[in-house]
Amino acid sequence: MGIIKSDYDVEGLSPTDSYPDSAAKQISSKLPVYADENGAVPGESFTIGSSLYARTQRFANRFGVEPRGIERVPEDERTDKTLAKAGTMWLAANMVVSSFAIGVLAVPVFHLGFVDALLTILFINLLGITPVCFFSTFGPVFGLRQMVLSRFYFGWYGVKIIAVFNILACIGWSSVNVIVGAQLLHAVNNDLPGVGGIIIIAAGTFIITLFGYKIVHYYEFYSWIPCFIIFLIVLGQFAHSGAFVNIPMGVGRSEIGAVLSFASSVFGFATGWTSYAADYTVYQPHTVGRVKTFAWTWAGLIFPLLFTEILGLAVATAMTFDPETGAPTNSYAERYEVSHIGGLLAEVLFPPFGRFGQFCLVVLALSIVANNCPNIYSVSLSLQVLGRWTQAVPRFIWTFIGTLIYVAISIPGYSHFETVLENFMLVIGYWLAIYEGIAVPEHFFFKKGIKGYNVADYTSPNLLPPGIAAIVAFGFGVMGAVMGMAQVWFIGPIGKHIGNPAYGGDVGFPLAFAFAFVSYLGLRTVEKRRFGR
Repeated sequence: MGIIKSDYDVEGLSPTDSYPDSAAKQISSKLPVYADENGAVPGESFTIGSSLYARTQRFANRFGVEPRGIERVPEDERTDKTLAKAGTMWLAANMVVSSFAIGVLAVPVFHLGFVDALLTILFINLLGITPVCFFSTFGPVFGLRQMVLSRFYFGWYGVKIIAVFNILACIGWSSVNVIVGAQLLHAVNNDLPGVGGIIIIAAGTFIITLFGYKIVHYYEFYSWIPCFIIFLIVLGQFAHSGAFVNIPMGVGRSEIGAVLSFASSVFGFATGWTSYAADYTVYQPHTVGRVKTFAWTWAGLIFPLLFTEILGLAVATAMTFDPETGAPTNSYAERYEVSHIGGLLAEVLFPPFGRFGQFCLVVLALSIVANNCPNIYSVSLSLQVLGRWTQAVPRFIWTFIGTLIYVAISIPGYSHFETVLENFMLVIGYWLAIYEGIAVPEHFFFKKGIKGYNVADYTSPNLLPPGIAAIVAFGFGVMGAVMGMAQVWFIGPIGKHIGNPAYGGDVGFPLAFAFAFVSYLGLRTVEKRRFGR
């Protein structure tokens, strides 16, 4: 397969705006490398030349750092044939204290019973992980990262808006997660300040994501095991304590609103990996069956999500509060009131196990590393999508910059605005439903499946969809989310009519999806007739 020099000069690291032949005109790429006629970029090309870019890549290459960013992976370099990695990647990322915390919310925040909360966890997770599994199958087929793949839905320019939302999500949730981890470490050792815990967890995450795809997968392949063992200890000890309470289901409008709002939290957590999905299968060969990739991803997601969230729910039932004042009335509730998730786990582990219980809590705190690895690896790829100059910065440098940013947010957030930050992240989380409401109809109705993609077009703005329909539909999706949301900051006009008027019921996700889906069908039909692409 012939190599064509792209319109980004490796030696001079500047645009040449020259096209040696017609094939180069077609790909019209912005890559700081050499690409073949399908836009695939050989790994060795990243170190060619005497530019600062090439010299930086050569230096990093000595230590085994992945040089590739958003460039398409050639077929002969897709050597990751271990299908199980598609599952263990998400198994480790979700066998963490953050997903345990989602289950806990059902009792103190949404005031649900055990059975109704359990059923919500079960069915909403089954729904939420489906897009993640679906888009994971695109990595082996095309060798493209998720945000680059999104150019086929949002166009060359429209995808930059989507990338900004993804960057906010990656940085924001990394900040929230690392604060939770630091709180757990502080609960074990009061002499360790929050800043120290944040730096420990962030440094561990950075080292792993610095080296790239292979090391991230290697770490996630094993890191879930100690966390799973400790969660089993929590399960066994809590069952032995006899503190579980089968809280009865509620009835009426308040129950409906509470179930829908809890479902929104569960769905947002489960589907949150959609915008990264293909990033972690791009090195698998195209001969890997899509059904197998889907199945491994599904298994890797559904088991830890159900296990940790149901365990969190069960432990939360032990908390009791005064019905009039809401004040905690037992040790579980008191610990939760003071130290949140860390306090609740400490109440299970510390009294019977002492020092060993503290060790268990430290391991669970460090599970945040596995949770944040996908965020920090993928944020570098989203940053590269923003423009030619951002792609000219090596992926691992963006990883470092992303780490500095979320640490800078987390340190003041630990003491001053953790709740504000978490509420903000819950609000922007609706964008994923909008993303899915646009990508799904484009794939099934307009591209009519995998055969409708011409992968070589991924670097050609004039061959990709214009993106006008997608951006306008995105606006309609935002409208649906605002009308249906029920958050601390705002309750939408539809959301307030569901459940208790004081709290509403959150239907932001389904309305965001529906508004985007329906509007995109009409707008894209007109756009395709007008532009022919």
